Amino acid sequence: MWNPHEPISSRQRQILGLAGLGTAVAIWAGVAASGLVKPYFLPAPWDVAAALLDMAQAEGDRNLFGAAWASARRVGLALIAVVIIGVPLGVLMGSSSKVNAVLSPLVDPMRSAPVVAVLPIVVLWFGIDETAKIVFLWLGASVFLIPMVRDAIVAVPRQHGVLAEDLGATPLEAIRHSVFPLALPRIVDAIIVAVGVEWTYITVAEYVNAKQGLGYLIQTYKRLSANDKVFAGIFVILVMALVTDQALKLLKRRLFPWETEA
Repeated sequence: MWNPHEPISSRQRQILGLAGLGTAVAIWAGVAASGLVKPYFLPAPWDVAAALLDMAQAEGDRNLFGAAWASARRVGLALIAVVIIGVPLGVLMGSSSKVNAVLSPLVDPMRSAPVVAVLPIVVLWFGIDETAKIVFLWLGASVFLIPMVRDAIVAVPRQHGVLAEDLGATPLEAIRHSVFPLALPRIVDAIIVAVGVEWTYITVAEYVNAKQGLGYLIQTYKRLSANDKVFAGIFVILVMALVTDQALKLLKRRLFPWETEA
């Protein structure tokens, strides 16, 4: 039971996962029904479900589906920017100790820095429209992805690159055709982490002049003290983050079937 490497089937994983979720919801429902916590602080699951239905039927900027699409679009655009900019930068740092020495003092401390604190600077430089939101999400994810990509490149044994060079490849070709493909599964792991970070920051990104989005809904209903709808908005973000995470992990398993599932 206590062997972390014990293999379990996909069905067992699903059953155990559903059991964990069911237990959490049952505890939530029990606490809400007991009256120990006021509904203002902890709405019951059935109240949150009713709020979800009401939000799904709402019109305009408070429509749940429109808000979910707006948030997903921002996360998707930021992810594209992360992959286009962050992955090559991480590969470059992992491929050259000199480049890494120059950039590491700039990149590594950012993982421990409060990225939320730079939001005013992002707004100052990029305004209060969509660009600032996407840049903020990109920044929040990149500070985690770039070091992970660098470490994935460094983790590939040096002899693979040396062997490629011995066969006539240039150093750049050795990185491109030998080292990078071997590091790719871990790079995909970094991308999965980056998406999770973006969903974590989506409410912060949508705090600034958002006209639509899940973060906008949460802020709006918080001001109205409609906490059942606040919980509903948070629930939708969690579900979308989980679906995105599982979809990317499924894609990874399809692309790299030899990788051991964590």
